[in-house]
Amino acid sequence: MLEKIERVCSAAVKHEAEDVFLQVGNSPSIRVHGKVLELDVDPTTQEEMISFAEDCGYILDSGDTDLSWESKQGMRYRVNFYSSMSRNCAVLRLLKEVTQSISELGLPKDRMQNWLSRQSGLVLVTGATGSGKSTSLASCLNWIIKNHNKHVITVEDPVEYILNTGKSVISQREVGADTDSFSKGLRSALRQSPDVILVGEIRDYETAKVALHACETGHLVLSTIHSSDVAETFDRLLLLFPKGDREAARHVLSKQLIGVICQKLVATADDNFYLLLEHLENSGVIRKWIREGDIHSITDYIKESETGGNKSFISSIIVAYKAKLISEDVARAACADPNEFNRMKLGVSHGSR
Repeated sequence: MLEKIERVCSAAVKHEAEDVFLQVGNSPSIRVHGKVLELDVDPTTQEEMISFAEDCGYILDSGDTDLSWESKQGMRYRVNFYSSMSRNCAVLRLLKEVTQSISELGLPKDRMQNWLSRQSGLVLVTGATGSGKSTSLASCLNWIIKNHNKHVITVEDPVEYILNTGKSVISQREVGADTDSFSKGLRSALRQSPDVILVGEIRDYETAKVALHACETGHLVLSTIHSSDVAETFDRLLLLFPKGDREAARHVLSKQLIGVICQKLVATADDNFYLLLEHLENSGVIRKWIREGDIHSITDYIKESETGGNKSFISSIIVAYKAKLISEDVARAACADPNEFNRMKLGVSHGSR
């Protein structure tokens, strides 16, 4: 019963697909470079879905659940079972090994390696869903593992990349399977002699509070937040704290934040993706602005101070556009303010009137 699903997964690997979609009554589909493509395969039957679920250790119709599965090829998948209009469905996400380096992804190599070599502090990789945050963080952890003798603990939901031990000891933990929540996994991590902690996402007050505490107690913490730019990152993080605790949180953040890097993935003419970046390094007067909650000054500073540690999205967009890596339509759509793109395209600086 599993032969067809094994063949579908083999085809997915061959086409470098990110996901496999199985729905009873429909032919399997795969996602390649963001596009969902139906395969020329017979529709998935209820019997095949039952057999596949049993192989994953799951009983169909037991509700939505996340599980792991390994194909005969030795490829590991994260599987989510669910129902749609009373039909059983599953989405398989291939768990990949990290293959791209920091520089190959388009991240600022020297800056990131400097941040990742710190003994303690907070590094945030932010952006919308599908912007490549998990890939960037996996590449960062891979660099740490290869270059430092550390104990690296991750708390992820789900695990998306398999990290191989280099000089470091790796403990990858999955929410649901290994721990109940990000906050509980993070609290437990502090008792497991970590040097580096990856928190898959800071999404609630408890996780945010413990993450900042972990930085204060001498740990390097990496995490993500769903935000559109650096300014929104500060807003979203601090709004997780009760109003009465925000001043104290800003004070701790001003001292513990190392840097923020915000990502956008945009389409290129050759059907690929290009990584646009906005990033900020916490130093000097920025600490004061974080402490005071003066996010507007931080935004202006990023645009006006194009140093190695700071870069605005508009600058990244203009560079990519002038290098003919992205089209004018894509560049303009990536801007929060299309008029700003028009000005910059004509060579009018941020501060010009």
